[in-house]
Amino acid sequence: MGAVGFVHGSSFVKPGILRTLALLSAMVAGAFVPQAQAAAWAIRWLVIGMLFAVFLQTQLSRSMLHRSHGVLLVANLVMGMVGWGLGWFIGGRNVALAAFFAGITPTATAAPVVMDFLRGRVSYVVAAFVLTNLVIAAVMPGLLPYVLGQATPHVFGHVVGSVGLVVFAPAAVAWLLRTVHPRAVEWPGRLRNVTFGAWVLALFLITANASDFLRRQTTVPFAELVAIGAVTLLVCAANFALGRMIGGREFPREASQSLGQKNTTLTIYLALAYASPLVALGPTFYVLWHNLWNSWQLHQHRHVDVKSSHLTA
Repeated sequence: MGAVGFVHGSSFVKPGILRTLALLSAMVAGAFVPQAQAAAWAIRWLVIGMLFAVFLQTQLSRSMLHRSHGVLLVANLVMGMVGWGLGWFIGGRNVALAAFFAGITPTATAAPVVMDFLRGRVSYVVAAFVLTNLVIAAVMPGLLPYVLGQATPHVFGHVVGSVGLVVFAPAAVAWLLRTVHPRAVEWPGRLRNVTFGAWVLALFLITANASDFLRRQTTVPFAELVAIGAVTLLVCAANFALGRMIGGREFPREASQSLGQKNTTLTIYLALAYASPLVALGPTFYVLWHNLWNSWQLHQHRHVDVKSSHLTA
């Protein structure tokens, strides 16, 4: 597979404190408005729209793939299974599935944007996004029935259809549109606030769905919720640390961001479709953890920039 070039002008607003506050506000609002779960059917289409915008602004070339991208891909797959095993050890099936969906999630659509503000090599992270999203989407139909304990042809076929619609359909349409109308690559940049708004709305609906489920399922132990939050925090920390090791001296920040910042909307959708809202709390918690880490990184980077400007003044 070729590497990618990223068209400058991302589909997301500038990350940082305001962006994190917007996402946290969406989660809090969703928790207090469980009635919004009636619109949970829209999550799939919001995910498709966001992925379409990202695929629309990616261009394939062979010059940007690094050997560490292959290691990152393997690590991404392994972390899903490690999370699954750790979850079983900590709290049983639901915790295991929550950790699996958090760990198996591919690189986030916003990861290149964060790397841009950290002044790293954006092309490395974009290559990781395309590679992990397409390959993990391709293996999920075979992997998901196994971890769910429902390895039947019916489940396999259903997952193939869902993943194909959510990932490969927008990728194919974006490629076709970009070929027929090259200037279409400029659209996501013009609609970046709309795209970010779609992510905030999706997170609101996801949290509302989980809140409604928890209110109805009064038998869910509080300890199980704590276990899901704890195991996903461990997975998140391990991803960022392992990514830095994989990147080595050449790409430490880039590989760390590629493995640590996750496209959680995809696996939240799959968890809701094939497991339960409780399991979907795994990648939902992960949203909180990786955005808190991103905010800290950006804060530290701005602090270093200010200090450097004072020294050179």
